[in-house]
Amino acid sequence: MANGWLPQNRDLGLWRELRPITTAGTSFKVNCYLVWDEVTREAALFDTGFDAQPIFDLIDQNKLQLKHLFITHTHADHIAALEPIRSRLPKVKLHSSAKNAPVDQRNRANDFIHLGSLRITNRDTPGHAEDGVTYVVGNWPEDAPSVAVVGDAIFAGSMGGAKQLADLAKQKIRDQIFSLPPDTLICPGHGPVTTVGEEKANNPFFV
Repeated sequence: MANGWLPQNRDLGLWRELRPITTAGTSFKVNCYLVWDEVTREAALFDTGFDAQPIFDLIDQNKLQLKHLFITHTHADHIAALEPIRSRLPKVKLHSSAKNAPVDQRNRANDFIHLGSLRITNRDTPGHAEDGVTYVVGNWPEDAPSVAVVGDAIFAGSMGGAKQLADLAKQKIRDQIFSLPPDTLICPGHGPVTTVGEEKANNPFFV
């Protein structure tokens, strides 16, 4: 994070049905996220991280029914626990923008998924990964701001490496993420959560 800047330490109490799950590989950590509807107990998982057990524990503790698994991109650290999850929960609907994904699993523009009262939409954010996608979860109880699960498109004070596609990556972040309201919570694949407003004001790749 440039110049020692850190995002505001954010209380996630506004989003009572959102849980970040951080698991560790051999050299780094990765985040995935579980959300659910407080009434129906229907849940959605965004990426899998390295270890399925913390996910299973949260599902069991909160008496949830996992209905959807959304993949932000298919880099190994984000889907390492995919097979154990699909083995234990074979009816979970998979969503991905990977070119080799079956047609019935592939994200389409303007798709939206209802999870109880929550509404989930997708926005293409390639650059770091060819199949990069951001999922926006809205219609939270008590008018909590929307949540954008961005994978490795952008981090607090940084962005995912994009090599030859850096210009595309930046443009997609501006068009698809920074166009969201400033109080939108950004949930990245690595590091702390942040907001659209904080990143527009402080991220050195964009200021």
